[in-house]
Amino acid sequence: MQVLLRNACLSRADVSPEGSVMTAVQETVFLQGHIIDSLILAKVLDTILMMGGTFDLQDVNIGTTRDAPSQARIVVRAHSSRLLAEILQAIQPHGAAVERDSDCRFEPAPAEGIFPDDFYATTHLPTQIRLDGDWVEVEGMEMDLGICVDPAKARARTLPMGSVKAGDLIVTGREGIRVTPLARPAERDVFGFMESVVSSERPHQPVIADIAQRMLKLRAGYRQGQAGTKVLLAGGPAIVHAGGRQALTWLIEAGFIHVLFCGNALAAHDMEAALYGTSLGYGLTAGRSVPHGHEHHLRTINRIRAIGSIHEAVRSGVITEGIMAACVHHDVKMVMAGTIRDDGPLPGVVTDSMQAQEAMRAEVQGVGLALLVASTLHAIATGNLLPASVPTVCVDVNPSVPTKLADRGSFQAVGLVMDAASFLKELARELGWRL
Repeated sequence: MQVLLRNACLSRADVSPEGSVMTAVQETVFLQGHIIDSLILAKVLDTILMMGGTFDLQDVNIGTTRDAPSQARIVVRAHSSRLLAEILQAIQPHGAAVERDSDCRFEPAPAEGIFPDDFYATTHLPTQIRLDGDWVEVEGMEMDLGICVDPAKARARTLPMGSVKAGDLIVTGREGIRVTPLARPAERDVFGFMESVVSSERPHQPVIADIAQRMLKLRAGYRQGQAGTKVLLAGGPAIVHAGGRQALTWLIEAGFIHVLFCGNALAAHDMEAALYGTSLGYGLTAGRSVPHGHEHHLRTINRIRAIGSIHEAVRSGVITEGIMAACVHHDVKMVMAGTIRDDGPLPGVVTDSMQAQEAMRAEVQGVGLALLVASTLHAIATGNLLPASVPTVCVDVNPSVPTKLADRGSFQAVGLVMDAASFLKELARELGWRL
């Protein structure tokens, strides 16, 4: 704390690049919560200095126990109103609220599918808006949406751009908006300590062991009907190609996975393996490409289309084992979102991206853990739909994917740079799977 105060004092001189004294503008912001152990105060002060502002710390009260919240009042100064606004915008996601009492501003949407120009774009953190002097919780928190207000009912909810109707009242500007950053989780596991560190050299086994313990608790809660205990897996076809199919099938059959997000490819290659023993024409047991194997996924898709649905293919005994069969037998909710490169596609694949997004949005309700495995598009899409309070595990051989997810800012985002099959096998073994 002393170092931070000294840095602030050294940068108090409000001068232009040419050395002339400038008149500073200022605003007082307020931070409260677990701002010390979660490093929130340090992040806010560092952001102010990095952006060219200065600060004075006032009325800093540090909680005397781990459960006790801390508070800080910060006077933020900048050489222009524009820079001050940019700084306030940058520190708001950390929970820095302008101290001046003011209600939020809102304007009617000018047309269907269009927000007002100055609309407020949400983060994935808990957010409140001030209406008639009272703080109102924003419902359905999710990244990159707008906030729709019903002043008569004193309610606010997030709203995707594509769903806005002409005349909907949309929050604009940044006044009267309060964002609450997450405190460091009390539970002593990887979700509380690893934060956004992503490295191929990071030891995997302790991390996977913590994930397994979390999944055991969630399964027990799910079986008791507790809210927020579903486990979601968003996966790509590399799960099948790399040899993780058996492990994922077992995880579903053992009751550890309750929602599956995927595309056309994971389902097609899983059923190709069931019908032909290949994945993209490569023999999973033979260890080599088979003659005309490149046709197998097309023949699989064609056959399922002729039957009418994946569920009917499983019920009729055409598909007897694998990921899709396990999902059908154990009532796992599947959302398959298509892409422009899909063959077929399979029945049930949602080809309209907005409809797929809405279907995924509906199924993330009640999720207590998300496993995002070997699918860049589905991992990022799922991560954007989840509030920051939901722990996420992103697994990919490409480090940029888990890094992108971890950079969402949550203490509960864990990234592992490893192949999908190795992760799923190790996880299943931790949970009791034996070949």
